[in-house]
Amino acid sequence: MKSLKLAIAVVLFSLIVWLPFVLKIQLPGWGIDFSEGTKILWQNFDGPNYLIVEKTWYNIEAIRLNFSTPLPVEYYPAHFPLYPAIISMFDSVMKGPSAMLVTTLLGSVLCFLMLYKYIKEFGLSKNPLWLCLVFLILPARWVALRSVGSPEPWFLLFIIASIFYFRKEKYWMAGLFGVLAQLTKSPAILLLGAYGLFALIESTKQKKILFKYWPLLIQLLAVIVLFWFFGLRTGDFWAYFHSGDNIHLFWPPFSIFAPKGQAWVGNFWLEDVIWTWLIFGIGIAKLMKKKMKVEAYFASLFFLSTLSVAHRDISRYILPIAPFILIGWDKLIQKKEFKIVLGILAIPILLYSWNFLLNNLAPIADWAPYL
Repeated sequence: MKSLKLAIAVVLFSLIVWLPFVLKIQLPGWGIDFSEGTKILWQNFDGPNYLIVEKTWYNIEAIRLNFSTPLPVEYYPAHFPLYPAIISMFDSVMKGPSAMLVTTLLGSVLCFLMLYKYIKEFGLSKNPLWLCLVFLILPARWVALRSVGSPEPWFLLFIIASIFYFRKEKYWMAGLFGVLAQLTKSPAILLLGAYGLFALIESTKQKKILFKYWPLLIQLLAVIVLFWFFGLRTGDFWAYFHSGDNIHLFWPPFSIFAPKGQAWVGNFWLEDVIWTWLIFGIGIAKLMKKKMKVEAYFASLFFLSTLSVAHRDISRYILPIAPFILIGWDKLIQKKEFKIVLGILAIPILLYSWNFLLNNLAPIADWAPYL
């Protein structure tokens, strides 16, 4: 019953975010104008890029001939194929952009249901439903991502499911969901890294190689198959690495603050990045204190990788470990003071999300090829 309530809450919250766009209204006082309607939801990055993949499957000539975009045709292998594949299942019965939003919504519902199952089964929270409801609006960037064309809900679903089965020692299932995560977004390789670290430490403790973890290596096989597919479609096995300005990792760490004129940093108003790293870093320490080893290893590797990301949207880059960080902070999240403050912040979180959606737009001159 609580799972059903959670699913309904996820759908209703998404409808609340979408409603002003559907009604094409203006919010008095704040001056937020939704008159452009739902095409704003279609137009948000990186939704149109995934639609191009879904329509062309990386065929360079098809992209060049059918889509008018300032991005080079080599850019699209930066967008992995599983999310577009799911969109294609709905594209046969509705327009591409609508199919994209339905796909995101479905992924969101399944993600929250998997998170609730994971938290409840392993007793990771005093109130699993409340913790999931908190994740409904925190981090705030997550609200915007779940409202447009975005693979993140599916990516998080697969990561949580993989770790769920890893903890149950069902390593083939953990590996299978690792494969699905890998076919969704490239940072899934850090999940395999966390499993490798866990296996190495456990093998060292027992002074022997533990072969039970070998099924997890099918995730590595998925990378090889994916690159083979890219080679088949583009003529370049290494197309992902030749896709241009999409891998925003720089050395030394903290280059986001360096005055290098990084194209994706934009300005010097970056104090929020420090707060993000502080909250997430302490959350990882709390996971370690709770002896949630594999989650702590994964979150640590992911956290360390973001220290070298030079991109203004750091909150999106670090999002895949957010549900585990919330589990780390569970004791605080259950307190009355937190609930009061979060209730107050619910309105600005919505305003932030709407404002973000209205401005994070891809340049689309002709919608016909996307439909």
